[in-house]
Amino acid sequence: SENILKPLNQLIKATQVVSTGDFSVRVEEINTQSEIADLLRNFNHMTEELGSIEMFRSDFINNFSHEFKTPIVSIRGFARQLQNDNLSTIKRKEYTDIIISESNRLTNMSANILVLTKFENQRIITDQTEYELDEQIRNCIILLENQWSTKNIEINLNLDTTKIYGNKEMLSHLWINLIENAIKNSKDNGNITIECHETLDDIQFKISNAGNGMDDNTLKHIFDKFYQGDRSHTSPGNGLGLSIVKRLVELNKGEIAVESKISQGTTFTVKLPKVQQ
Repeated sequence: SENILKPLNQLIKATQVVSTGDFSVRVEEINTQSEIADLLRNFNHMTEELGSIEMFRSDFINNFSHEFKTPIVSIRGFARQLQNDNLSTIKRKEYTDIIISESNRLTNMSANILVLTKFENQRIITDQTEYELDEQIRNCIILLENQWSTKNIEINLNLDTTKIYGNKEMLSHLWINLIENAIKNSKDNGNITIECHETLDDIQFKISNAGNGMDDNTLKHIFDKFYQGDRSHTSPGNGLGLSIVKRLVELNKGEIAVESKISQGTTFTVKLPKVQQ
């Protein structure tokens, strides 16, 4: 009875600690094949997972606050400068452009957060139809024409006539975010290659650019919320596009892989089942 009561008492005390919000507590495990041993191991696994979730939640709130605070502070500062009656016309236009740019940044960030929250809370894909995927990808490229033409980027297409059964609106978010990411990380006068092929088992989408590439540390965090490999924030974006991509691939029961080398560019490969259950 002592062998049973001791770990149970330890477990009761540990659950009381967890109820206060402290997920660092662990119980001493026993090396036996029994229900009690499984219970102790599962408790430690649970607290470890809860600790990771809490850390992720804290990081998300901190990053969210920082990313929102930065443009707001910038807008407030330049708006105050505009109140100066002696400000030249050139400076006034410069400050107004910055305010517009930062306002657009906030708008895009808010929209992406709403999209990501929607898909993270979604478990079942509805409103599915069969449609031509290659045509949708072409439309997404046309939609982003202003972005790639501004950088004089050449788009190389290799799209097979492909039909897919899925949620058209949801998948458009997937392709747009991947294409936008490739454009953002491409050099001026560069090129982007987009391929789409159908196999016996799935549909494969591949997008490659000849940009600066990423190091191993950046690759580890590329799908994290608000993570940006460009710490200087000189390139547009808020670190949410690839988080949306990752969630959409998971929701569609697919796979995504990234290959990248410094100064050689990056390739994203997405595999999706032809039909969603």
